[in-house]
Amino acid sequence: MRILGLDYGSRRIGVALCDELGMTAQGIATVVRKNRETDLEAIADLARRHGVEGIVVGYPLRLDGSEGIQCEKINRFVRRLESRLSLPIIRWDETLSTKEAEELLRERGVRPERRREAVDRVAACLILQGYLDAKARKVKQDNSTQDNSTDDTQ
Repeated sequence: MRILGLDYGSRRIGVALCDELGMTAQGIATVVRKNRETDLEAIADLARRHGVEGIVVGYPLRLDGSEGIQCEKINRFVRRLESRLSLPIIRWDETLSTKEAEELLRERGVRPERRREAVDRVAACLILQGYLDAKARKVKQDNSTQDNSTDDTQ
């Protein structure tokens, strides 16, 4: 199942895509924001082109877990995207993902001007990979619970 990951920002939207097995995320694009219609069409085009079956959008909760002003912007964006694509869209906590992406790029020696170009894609990867990892842990946990609950009474 192909899933698109989005890091929604006021100037750019980072885009990541998972592999067919749903195990790893890879940055594929940065959509430079122009206007609502153009932005939505760019995301819809990427979703169609890659046969996406779902989308994970970074949801910027505050450090205390509460929703802030940016969450309202994401909610409006998600509603518009849902009506455009008719795909399941999951909001996923992205707390500090951009900071983490900047740090990863800095650690790898990426020059500041190149970092600005890549940070949104890397943040989208971190968001999507976090979702994929959590989903895999849940499946593993569910399988483990099923294995432990076999009925020994016969």
